[in-house]
Amino acid sequence: KTALEKEIEKHNLQEEIQVVTTGCNGFCANGPIVVVKPDDIFYQLLTEEDIPHLVEEHFLKGRPVEKLMYTPAKDEAPIPKMSDIPFFGKQQLIALANRGLIDPENIEEYIALGGYQALAKALTEMTPEENQRIGVGAAPEREGTAAGHNNVRHIIAVMSGKGGVGKSLVSGLLALALRRQGHQVGILDADITGPSIPKMFLPDGAHLEPGPAGPTPPHTRTGIRIMSINLLLESEDTAVIWRGPLISGAIKQFWGDIVWGTLDYLIVELPPGTSDASLTVMQSLPISGVVVVTSPQGLAGMVVRKAASMAHQLKKPILGLVENMSYFECPDTGKRYDIFGPSHAEQTARQMGAPFLGRLPIDPEIAKLCDAGNLEQYPPGPFDSIARDLTADLPGA
Repeated sequence: KTALEKEIEKHNLQEEIQVVTTGCNGFCANGPIVVVKPDDIFYQLLTEEDIPHLVEEHFLKGRPVEKLMYTPAKDEAPIPKMSDIPFFGKQQLIALANRGLIDPENIEEYIALGGYQALAKALTEMTPEENQRIGVGAAPEREGTAAGHNNVRHIIAVMSGKGGVGKSLVSGLLALALRRQGHQVGILDADITGPSIPKMFLPDGAHLEPGPAGPTPPHTRTGIRIMSINLLLESEDTAVIWRGPLISGAIKQFWGDIVWGTLDYLIVELPPGTSDASLTVMQSLPISGVVVVTSPQGLAGMVVRKAASMAHQLKKPILGLVENMSYFECPDTGKRYDIFGPSHAEQTARQMGAPFLGRLPIDPEIAKLCDAGNLEQYPPGPFDSIARDLTADLPGA
């Protein structure tokens, strides 16, 4: 990160300051131009020392820094306006008081707090409707274009918090087990930047089918419906280089604008971590329960507990914990080897306050079938009973 980005992050000014142009490491040629509120004031930074000076004077003390002000030349392209971004400062507090949203007698108290912290305090005392009237906070969620055509009974999120533990495999095996039980099943691949599901199920590739109500996801050989960002890319090797809001928007569209039809179960594979994508799924989709995936290492268990903590905080029931890559069974002797060390799964499940559903072995056959897009050819095994156990407590299951 550049020094400018670090300073913006340090003071939580992402909403109030935007870099418009920048050079090498933030300082090259004439230096970066930034635009801030109110009144779309432009500043040109020439040295790194200008950054804390700008933050201190403009944002914390509310005083424009005239020596850094920048006006585009007539032959330059206009710099984007930032009219819709709220400025945390004195002028905005006065505007709130004029609109009757805060008590005018409290303005001086807020101003004494200093800069954006003042408005932050004021905004916490306002209702969501009042915040939206001044452009702060999220607008109400729109209903997806295909919502009237979808009837999904249960949504199961598969998460870990940790990368590389096998969420894609568990999602795929869960969907396959439920399909074998006669259910209508779909998989929503919410791992936008690292999608794996199409590779495991669609050996010949596939695309969405257009329709009057919206796109329809392709079906696998056994009838599992699949939606993934890879179905929209020209090549499966194309990188999706998006920031959080774009990723969140795509996930919402995968849920609301895709014609899933009638499903008994929609399996949603989450990416690693507990940030934008996972939060979007938890808040925007009516999650019935969460399956948490771990591996034997103690380090994996520590990160997995963070994911469980997120589910608890968002009041999403945890259906259970599955340990993947638990052991390897030698085909010649039948002896088991703990490749990644002794299991910590039961202990992790107890710490999470969730049922321990079972262990999955390291099976080279699964790897071959996944690479060939033929996971559905994997014979019934331990995961079929795991699927029955984890869905048993769902209402109407």
